[in-house]
Order: sequence, then C-alpha cells, then structure tokens
Amino acid sequence: MIDELVITSIQAPDADSFVDQLSGYLSDKLEVECRFVSALPWQEREKLIDSGEAHVSWLCGLPYARKVDGPNPNLELLAAAVMEGKRYGDRPVYFSDIVVRTDSPLLNFADLEGCIWAYNEPNSHSGYNVVRYHLATLGELYGFFGQVIESGAHQKSLEMILNGEVDASAIDSTVLETELTIQPDLSDKLRVIESLGPSPIPPWIVSKNLPAATRYALRQTFLEMHRDYQGAAILKSARIKRFEAVTDIDYDSIREMEHTAAWVESL
Repeated sequence: MIDELVITSIQAPDADSFVDQLSGYLSDKLEVECRFVSALPWQEREKLIDSGEAHVSWLCGLPYARKVDGPNPNLELLAAAVMEGKRYGDRPVYFSDIVVRTDSPLLNFADLEGCIWAYNEPNSHSGYNVVRYHLATLGELYGFFGQVIESGAHQKSLEMILNGEVDASAIDSTVLETELTIQPDLSDKLRVIESLGPSPIPPWIVSKNLPAATRYALRQTFLEMHRDYQGAAILKSARIKRFEAVTDIDYDSIREMEHTAAWVESL
C-alpha cells in the first residue's frame, strides 16, 4: 500500500459530503490516509485525474469513455453505484430528468421547442450528451430550442429555472433527488415532464499508477461496503444500495449515444 490516496469527484457539489464520508471510510478500512480534494473547481479536479495525481475519482460516464479511448489511458473502472428507488431497477443506471417550474405550461419534450434551455456543461452526459442524442433520434438536428444557456452546473440550472431565467433543463436524476432531500419545498416548485434514459451511472475510477494490490483492495472495499454496518450507513445517506462491479463494455451505450448525437449541429 502507498502512504496516501488522493480522492476527488467531478460530480455535483451536493455529493461532496458523501465523498468526504467515503474517503474517511476508505482510510479506516485500508489503513492508509485518504485525502479528499474538494476545494478546487471541478475543472482543476479533472486535471488531477488526467495527471494521475488523483488516485481515485468519481467521474461522469462520458468523460470516462473519452479518456479511456484516448491515447495512453491510465485509468480503470473500480465500481458503480446502484441507487435506491424502483426506477433504477437494481442496476447501476440513472436518468436525465427534464425539469420545469410547477406552474409552467410545458407538459412534454415536444413542448420544449423554442423554449429557453439551460445545460450544465458540454462534457456532461446527463445534461448535454443524452439531450443531443434524443434530439438526433427525433430528427431535430439544428436549433430546436429558442435560446440555449450554459449554466455551469446542474444546481445552477435548477436555480435558473426557479428564478424564471430559463424554461427547462435536463438534470441528473440523482442530483435532483439529493436537492429534493436537502430542500423538500422544491417538490412544490419543480416538476419533471419527461425522463431520458436509463444510462450507465457515473463510475468510480482508479489510476493505474497505483500498485495492482492497492487497486484490488480498493475495489473489494467498494464492493463489500454495503455488508459493513458503517459502510451501509454512509451509502444510505446518499440513497445508494451498494456498489457493483462494472466493465468498460457497460459504457458502450454512452459511446453510441455520443456518436449519434454528433449529427446534431446545435441545440
């Protein structure tokens, strides 16, 4: 084992508390200091992944596929979360929920034509890639929305919807559920009009710079976490049933969606 493991996350900030708890759990189980890097902007955290300075990371499926398909990939899959909730079907998947204000006249995706749309950022599968894929399957290849704004984050997109700055946005279903848990009153202010997916859920990855024995120990700790009292409590706080082993093939559907989405010239 090494002296320190650096852990980071490229997920929404509302997941940082869970990752911090997870880092402490890994420290206890592996008997090695696990340092969660959370103070940096997500773009800087991603640079730590690319440089190998971050050993363990929680990454969206789209950038995972791009990185592993690129030259000299230096990462591999650890595990992926299986979320609580019937809609997830006991599988490591998630959805992209199309969210509007409760008082909005918009009722379905077709109604979104010409609206003001927000997306979090162009490297996001749930906020951008899957939406472009859906538009491609509808034959809407250019200018479906009236105006498109890059918000920078799912939580910011929700804020813009609530403030009336935009009409709608596609939100990672797990982020939306977290926000509704933190702010229960949001359930009276927001409405989901359609869901895209399911898609493979953002995976946890590990740097190949780590010794094989360390990578194995990490993977086993993730996969056994739900069987441990302390681990199960941490998972429950994030509405996660367990972590499950996944392979690169499991993310082929995201690759296929990105290929199809390339036909869309503009949102």
